[in-house]
Parts: sequence; C-alpha cells; structure tokens
Amino acid sequence: MEKVRLTALPREQAVARTSMVSSFATEFLEMKAKEPSVHVLLIPGNPGIVAFYKDFVEELYDNLGGQASITAIGHISHGKTDAERGRLFSLHEQIDHKVDFIEQEFQHSEQSLILLFALIISFFLSKAGHSIGAYICLEIFKRLQNKVKFCVGLYPFLTLDKNSMKQSAIGYIASLLIWVFSTEHVRSSLLSKGVSSFVSFIGSLRASVTRSIVRRLLGPSWSVTAVEATCSHLLRYHTMRNVLFMAMTEFTKLSEEPDWNFISAKQDQIAFLFGMDDHWGPLAHLEEISKHAPGVALSVETEGHTHGYCCTEAGSFWVADYVTGLIKNQNLIGNTR
Repeated sequence: MEKVRLTALPREQAVARTSMVSSFATEFLEMKAKEPSVHVLLIPGNPGIVAFYKDFVEELYDNLGGQASITAIGHISHGKTDAERGRLFSLHEQIDHKVDFIEQEFQHSEQSLILLFALIISFFLSKAGHSIGAYICLEIFKRLQNKVKFCVGLYPFLTLDKNSMKQSAIGYIASLLIWVFSTEHVRSSLLSKGVSSFVSFIGSLRASVTRSIVRRLLGPSWSVTAVEATCSHLLRYHTMRNVLFMAMTEFTKLSEEPDWNFISAKQDQIAFLFGMDDHWGPLAHLEEISKHAPGVALSVETEGHTHGYCCTEAGSFWVADYVTGLIKNQNLIGNTR
C-alpha cells in the first residue's frame, strides 16, 4: 500500500557532492544532522548511482527526526562524468574504495566518541546495503568490525541461486563477459563497447526525447527521481562499461557460499529484508540464513515493491520505514515521533 504523506511541508533535501576518495572522484548524497546519534552509510547495488536513492535518503532522514546523519556513497566511475578516463573497476575494487572512505572519514571516530558521549550523545556507524551492496556491506563489516554497529541488507544478493532461470540467463551473459574481459583487449572489447555505445547514444539525444524513451521502457511507476538518474548517469558510456564489468566480477565471486561463520558470529548485528518475488534474493536464501544464523533479523516485504525499490516513491518510503524501525529497535536513537 502506498504511503500517504500527511503534511504539505516540503521535506529537507539531500545534498549531492563529488569528493576524492583514495584519488578517485566519488559521488555522494548526504544529509547531516546537527547532533547525530547514529550515522547511516548507504552502499548501493549495481549500478552504484546514488541519485537513485534520493527519495529513500530524504524519507529516512525525516523518519529519524534529524537524529541521524545519512551518507550514500557511489561506486567509482558510476557517476555523471568519466573522471577515471575509461578505467574499469571490479567488485572488490569497489569494496576497497568503501573501506578507504570509512577509514578516511571516520579515522578519528574514537576521539569523537569520547567527546560525543561526554555530551550524552552516542555516535555509531550503521550500514545499509541494497542488492550486491549487501554483500559489500558484509565484506566491509569483516574488515572494520570495531567501527560498524549494525549492518542491514536490503533485497540482498549474497550468492547465486542455481534454481533461478533468470539468474542462469544473466549468468550465461556474464560468462560471455568473463571471456571477453579476460582477454588482452579487455578495455576495448566489441561486446562491451557495443552495448555501452548504444546506451550512450540514447543518452545523447535531446533531453526530452531521452526522457520519453526511458519512461516508455521503464513504465509509469518509476519516480521522477529514478528517471532523471537514469538519463543523467546510467546512459553514459563509461557508466555502462563499469556496470557490465562489475556484474561480471559479481557472478565470479558470488558463485561461492556466503561466509556463514562470520554471519553467525555477528548475527545480532545483521538484518536482511527480502522481497516476495525477487530472483536476486529468493526466499530460499532467507531460509538458509535462518538455519545458519537464527539470530539474524529477517523480514519479508509483502507490499508488492520490487528489487529496485528505490525507483518508485512508494518503495522508497516503505523501505525507509522498515530501516527506521530497525534502527529504533536497536536503541540507536530515541523516539522521533
């Protein structure tokens, strides 16, 4: 059921910025609280375009009553401009990038913790990851266990589902990409260049024409925010090349089993939200998690939102409510409403 907004007052807007992280231009979407009791770091899926999450970030910030700062960090070379001049980045290079950001941004967090506790305000880092972002979050959690308080996987893609026909089809395409990208001419492969060139051609048309094509292809349920993010970011040659390359490395890595020992050891600090009909994160994976780590907070969304929840306002609002409830249940913030 679509969430009804009870106020006509405009909500606070997220701020977009581009900053350097380990010498790579990185796009951010953030909202800073004056006295935060928690900092939520959002890791996107693939494509790793933070502009898709604008409605979600703003709704979550509003739900938390200004008690939390929120930062959404984009993937390298999934931005509007080709700052890295055609370089391709793998799944694990994107993970290293997020770890570098956390260490760079929160390197003095222990000193801040002492100061903030002195002011009766606690400061924690909580992570929310969407799709492959959930896998990235767990990998970051392993490396930075002393900095992460809680980890949330939204519609998680943690491992391949051998029974999924859709994943099998995508996996076949990925295997072709593996063959293409593993050759010497990886950076100039015809397959990748062809797909990316076609996509960027659509993006090069007059803005109104591109927007009309995107709206027709994606359907009327997609929000204005998602359509604009598609036109401004996804329909770029360098972005599509990196989306395809990252997808190839995802399928290579996620053919392995999840690290059940780690998930079990940290089960009180992990939550997953699954969808009813999500071929990326089927309910069979939920059942598997419950066997290995029964203490993990598992939920199933039954409102009819898709894996791409951030592409509709209704999905963004519903998931923001879900994450808000998790944060409150963890007693990381007080009552906000």
